[in-house]
Amino acid sequence: QVQLVESGGGLVQAGGSLRLSCVASGSIFSINSMGWYRQAPGKQRELVATITSGGGSGGIINYANSVKGRFTISRDNAKNTVYLQMNSLEPEDSAVYYCKAEMKTSRLSYLYVYWGQGTQVTVSS
Repeated sequence: QVQLVESGGGLVQAGGSLRLSCVASGSIFSINSMGWYRQAPGKQRELVATITSGGGSGGIINYANSVKGRFTISRDNAKNTVYLQMNSLEPEDSAVYYCKAEMKTSRLSYLYVYWGQGTQVTVSS
């Protein structure tokens, strides 16, 4: 069993900050890409930021244009954790934020995509 558990969501005023965390646990052999997506009511789920595996805690990073310069994604490979530091939050950032990870459960297994249950972020104006 593999699961992703997000934390750190909440209610914040516009201009404020939040830090989301997502921990992968269970029978994990390796983790490839990790990332954050969000879904606002009545809208499709959209990419926020992704980070591939890489040396140390780094990797190739990709951001949605709407969050560039405000959000920072990072990961701690030793802890199987990905973070999303969100600064200068705007009401338009309000959504349920989901963690996504591509993982293998053994050396010979396929690379599967896993999703967390989501954490609510609400930004008041």
